[in-house]
This record gives sequence, structure tokens and C-alpha cells, in this order.
Amino acid sequence: MTGRECVFCDIVRGRQPAAIVFEDELTMAFLDITAVTEGHTLVIPKRHADDLWEISEEDATAVTRTVHRMARRLREVLDPDGLTLFQANRAAGWQDVFHLHVHLVPRTAGDHLHRPWSAEPVSLATLAATCSRLRVV
Repeated sequence: MTGRECVFCDIVRGRQPAAIVFEDELTMAFLDITAVTEGHTLVIPKRHADDLWEISEEDATAVTRTVHRMARRLREVLDPDGLTLFQANRAAGWQDVFHLHVHLVPRTAGDHLHRPWSAEPVSLATLAATCSRLRVV
């Protein structure tokens, strides 16, 4: 995708409205139009990248910097009990807008959100086998 049919690229270009809370040369942060909690913020790179596998290292670094900045701002202004970050890649990874974005979701104890999975311990042998395949040399 070139970004020509991308709603987030349209927001960057000023063609779609958004409640923009921060922007710099490489990134933009705006309130999610489908917010699940007050202050639910999206951080995107201004240059189109479909997902984490497509984004440049420079833009990924800039997105992380803006996520950190917005997390501090959400804490200063809303004083949430916690914060959930969410970043999905491709349809199988639950991505619904195919322009990389990070959700910052302010949380309160006992809110209506729940973990999307439950975890069970994995054997050390299984972890060791996977580790040997993934280890960067």
C-alpha cells in the first residue's frame, strides 16, 4: 500500500479530521475515534508503513519515543491506575487499520477490559528448543 487509500495517511495529510494531541517531524498522536477508555491514544509514523515488518528503523525509533512521551502525558493529565500498550500486525495478528499504530489505553482498576488470552507455563525443554532457533548470532 502506498498510503493513498489509508485513513491514517489521510489524517497526516489533513484530509480526515482527528483529535491530534501531538506531532513532530516523523510521528503523530491522536485520540482513537473508537476509544475504549478516556484518553485512548494512537501513535503512528507519518510515513506509511503497513506494519512492524515494513517500518524503517528510524520511524520505529521515533514512534517509540512518541509512545513514551504520550504515556507520560497520559499519566500527568489522567492519572490512570495503569496503561496498556497494544500493537498488532497483519490480519492474523488482529490489525484492522493497515498503517502501523500503537494503542495507548489508560486503565483503571476493575475497568471493563480483559486480557485476550490466558497463559499456561511452557516446559523449559520447549523454551530451549525455540530459543536455539531464534537466537541471534
